[in-house]
Amino acid sequence: MKYIQDLRDGDKVTNEIYLCKLKQTLTGKNNRSYDSLILQDKTGTIDGKIWDLNREIGQYDTMDFVHIDGVVRTYQDAPQLNITRIYKASEGEYYPEDYFPMTTKDIDSMYQEIRNFVQSVKDNYLRTLLERFFIEDAEFVKRFSNHSAAKSVHHGFVGGLLEHTLGVTKMCDYYASNYPIINRDLLITAALFHDIGKMDELSSFPHNDYTDEGQLLGHIFIGASKIQECIKSIDKFPVKLANELLHCILAHHGELEYGSPKKPATMEALALHLADNTDAKIQTMTEILNNGDPKADWLGYQRLFESNIRRSSK
Repeated sequence: MKYIQDLRDGDKVTNEIYLCKLKQTLTGKNNRSYDSLILQDKTGTIDGKIWDLNREIGQYDTMDFVHIDGVVRTYQDAPQLNITRIYKASEGEYYPEDYFPMTTKDIDSMYQEIRNFVQSVKDNYLRTLLERFFIEDAEFVKRFSNHSAAKSVHHGFVGGLLEHTLGVTKMCDYYASNYPIINRDLLITAALFHDIGKMDELSSFPHNDYTDEGQLLGHIFIGASKIQECIKSIDKFPVKLANELLHCILAHHGELEYGSPKKPATMEALALHLADNTDAKIQTMTEILNNGDPKADWLGYQRLFESNIRRSSK
């Protein structure tokens, strides 16, 4: 299989199968119709164009796996696949795991680390709350372990939510061990819960796109609501502790303009925000470096960092 990340200008593609992430029929400047596609495998996406719709074009649609013949060309400094033949692939002709980006880390091992953090929480109320989700709810665990953490920006791959949550929790554990003023049980609990709303904000692969609930409510509200509902089922759960935990979730993006309905007002909320922001930014930079031209030192301006990104010395 020719993976998308390895395609270069002039490469010929013959009978390769890719996921058609998006299909649009557009009209060019010459008033002729053409199909514009986004093709995907686990290494990334590529823009595809079918300029001549009279060629061997079989029936296919968005989210179909398709056989492709074509040639790679460079357009506006990006690879583009000019397609000469396309038709829908049959089930059994492809392995779905080849088409969805995956965490490079072991999912079972990461989940075991999550379990260890749950068991390390000494407060009975917080540990009970965590166990309801991460230990007792098998369906939640399955979805959580295989979900992405974003549509694109960071950890946008199968297992991304698990990897991001573990990274944030480890960083929070470090904060708690170095700053005794921090309530470790509260911070670890908030770190484990902080992004569970993304399981409903984003659909699972192959779509990995915003749901109606996600567009209307957002993962911060969704996650806080799920936690609050479960807290109500735990007898005599302290009101103050519940409010402190929910505040951490509501404030973890740090600023109102970044989607947080509240700014951090407690030490634990501040620590969670810093850990979440650090893990997201480091992963984003990692993905830019990994996906950039391996021969280039300077990788171009990145809006998120407001800077032209450069590789460091090896």
